[in-house]
Amino acid sequence: ATHNPRAPGHTPGGSSAGSAAAVAAGLVPLAIGTQTGGSIVRPASYCGVVGFKPSFGLLPTPGFKCFSWSLDTVGLFANSVDDVAWFAEAVSGHALQLDGAKPRSRPWVIGVPDAYPWGEVTPSARKALGQGCRALEAVGATVERIALPGWMRDVFEAQDVIQGYEVWRALSREVDEHAEALSPILRNYLLAARDITPQAYEAAHQLATQARHDLLAWMAPWDAVMTPSAPDEAPAGYGSTGASSFNRAWTLLGVPCINVPGAVGVNGLPMGLQVITGARTDAMCLQVAAFLEAALKR
Repeated sequence: ATHNPRAPGHTPGGSSAGSAAAVAAGLVPLAIGTQTGGSIVRPASYCGVVGFKPSFGLLPTPGFKCFSWSLDTVGLFANSVDDVAWFAEAVSGHALQLDGAKPRSRPWVIGVPDAYPWGEVTPSARKALGQGCRALEAVGATVERIALPGWMRDVFEAQDVIQGYEVWRALSREVDEHAEALSPILRNYLLAARDITPQAYEAAHQLATQARHDLLAWMAPWDAVMTPSAPDEAPAGYGSTGASSFNRAWTLLGVPCINVPGAVGVNGLPMGLQVITGARTDAMCLQVAAFLEAALKR
């Protein structure tokens, strides 16, 4: 069993938890994972490390087992934003390393939603958001309270339809030939997902296409949006890996997201903050994350 080095006795997170835990434990300085729903950002939040889910398609996918071809995104773990930026540039070939000496002509403007259509803000999430907002304002950023658009709920639900439809096709052979080797949770999920119709799948894709277009205008007033990385601190025990509710919509939209550690929940366990920027703005996502990281350390 994979243990959580920063929260003993609590889950390290979802399917990339081994990578997040290995970095948190100091076994490796860098690690690779994938996110289809929330399996980069959520384990990073629980384990108190940096977890970067770049724009969809920025990092290559050949060589790993497909789960959902429309959603699977290669991501990276490290102990600092600077390290994960260096790693991302090395793997992708894009110019992503941070230039700390480059001055900004104006303060960062960060939008922070007041509410979310996928769940209540828990006391730990509210505490972490408060820590992040105060830290940002203390170093000169402008923090604006914002409302998520109504179509974000539809995006959240569309992600589940697309993932389920594709995962049944990606893993149906495993169900047919090795059902007994699958965990009950995965097996039952796959069997339920086979009932998703092609019509529902196509409708979900059409909604996602429109939402990606609408997101450009909606995010225009802010450099980035900041949300909790996970609903709460890591659940106790190993019966649950936690929920991906604060990650799924952004994964479907294909935008870069990064977990910045440094905040804590009401029980003193890691509670990450998620920085989100617009499509194909990975360098800016990393820059805002580095700014938040430094602010939280002051």
